[in-house]
Amino acid sequence: MTPSKINAESISTKVKIYTRSEHNISRSQISENALKVLYKLQKEGYDAYLVGGCVRDLLLGREPKDFDVVTNAEPEEIKNVFRNCRLIGRRFRLAHVHFGREVIEVATFRGAGEAKNDEQVLNKEGRLLRDNVYGTIEEDVWRRDFTVNALYYNIKDFSVVDYVGGMADHKAATLRLIGDPETRFREDPVRMLRAVRFAVKLGFNLHPDCATAMHQVAELLSCIPSARLYDETLKLFMFGYALQTFEMLRHYGLFQILFPSTENSLSLEDNGFPRLLLAKALANSDNRIADGKTVTAYFLFSAFLWEPVQILAKGKINKGTIEFIAYQEAANEIISKQIKSTALPRHITLAMREVWSLQPKFNARFGSKPSRLITHPRFRAGYDFLLLRAETGGADLEVAEWWGKYQIADDNEQRKMTQPPSRKGTNSKPARKRNYRGKAKVNPAGTEA
Repeated sequence: MTPSKINAESISTKVKIYTRSEHNISRSQISENALKVLYKLQKEGYDAYLVGGCVRDLLLGREPKDFDVVTNAEPEEIKNVFRNCRLIGRRFRLAHVHFGREVIEVATFRGAGEAKNDEQVLNKEGRLLRDNVYGTIEEDVWRRDFTVNALYYNIKDFSVVDYVGGMADHKAATLRLIGDPETRFREDPVRMLRAVRFAVKLGFNLHPDCATAMHQVAELLSCIPSARLYDETLKLFMFGYALQTFEMLRHYGLFQILFPSTENSLSLEDNGFPRLLLAKALANSDNRIADGKTVTAYFLFSAFLWEPVQILAKGKINKGTIEFIAYQEAANEIISKQIKSTALPRHITLAMREVWSLQPKFNARFGSKPSRLITHPRFRAGYDFLLLRAETGGADLEVAEWWGKYQIADDNEQRKMTQPPSRKGTNSKPARKRNYRGKAKVNPAGTEA
């Protein structure tokens, strides 16, 4: 069943209203500014609801990241109600109501869009390019993606309005698409990434129809602009569920579209062993986020592309290319290819190159090189990457341990650690002293000094 085939009158008879006593959402859990927007719209005579992820998370007892409002007021009308409002978007016009750093997004009910006109534009794959068709709440619900994201919290009576069985799916921990899964994925292939992200984040199971459709139309994701896929990739891997997300993306054939070179490298064993660096990096990232620590995007992308760079560089070295140049050329080629899939910004790729270029420098542990290396702006990230390689068999563990000790040693200890090893067991005699003319000094007794 697709949104365009839905009759608003028929679905309005299926609506289920959950009264305040039948759900656990309290106004004390809702942002004060979101409540201001809801009450102001209601006061001006408009319908106003919380919708989407915030309602879903409130029902789970989680604190929402943000609060989205939906209303029957059109964008210009919303702007007239709020002086602190800015209209954005081309594909679908939205109102952003600003309260200092907090922004409450307000959308107008979307229409069913049965008749395609200049307000609704699709491309040849069936993907929506522009969609400014407004409608009623009964139509709006069918334009949303998943049933658990189509629950409306009504500020008028504090009830939850459910048109698509979202509350039942919520209780069953099932992620189910509204309408025909294949059609919905064709409208916007990024919904496949959202399905993976929500399933992992919420601990929900994908509905079988959704899972089947993803296997069938995964390739459509390659039609999405690489800049948008970069943004989606950050959402997938930077919020504490990276390893599970990675495994699920591979299962549905989506990872190979986001990281084609990495997928190819993962199919090749390293001396009979699977390549473990990326999985270890993702697990470490999840642990850091769980501990309240930060994770940098460039470090993760360095881990994503390290194996492809390694494999390509070794191939060039075997053909006679100098090692340093081979790694430079490999980095250039892999990054250039990756940008076509996910448009990595230049500041990210520059930082990645620095992390990679530091790796061979950690082998120089004598003389003045260690003291210079430790002052490099990317030293800490480079050292962490060295540890990652050592833990997964890609670098000498003794070298990584040496650098761990060197960092915390005092100046005297650092000087001792960087002294070249003495050559023991040699029979070389000390050089004779010579005068300023270069002749050997002779003492009065006639023997050399």
